[in-house]
Amino acid sequence: MNRRYTVDFAGIMRLYETNYAKLLPLLPKSDQVGDQCIYCVSEQEYHLTITESTRYTTVVEIHLQAEESLPDYLIPKMTIRLYHDARVAEVCSAQQTSRLKPRYDYPNMRMHQKDEKHQVNRFLGDWLAYCLKNGISRQSVC
Repeated sequence: MNRRYTVDFAGIMRLYETNYAKLLPLLPKSDQVGDQCIYCVSEQEYHLTITESTRYTTVVEIHLQAEESLPDYLIPKMTIRLYHDARVAEVCSAQQTSRLKPRYDYPNMRMHQKDEKHQVNRFLGDWLAYCLKNGISRQSVC
């Protein structure tokens, strides 16, 4: 029996809320465009850069600072939009995929999973938890 995937709206909203709470302590002190924090996690540098900042939203890009010999498609990179009034954070793009749909028919041309958006946001949550537990900021905390 092949049932059609349905989005668990309550579940994805919980995920967005916990990602928001995990991401806030990792952000730069100010929310000016171009501000950046660098975290060293297991000998790898992750850069968090504010790319857009308005009254109610902030857009952050997270990427791994990788060797120059590595092709772009292998370098982890995500864009996250934080909605401050709702206190949620949503992945807007990951790798070369922008505007993730809540649900994909499967199979599809780009071979996205049925719940690709949920998986990418869950990955962000796992990465944020790992960074909070094991990461070391290269900036001063004062």
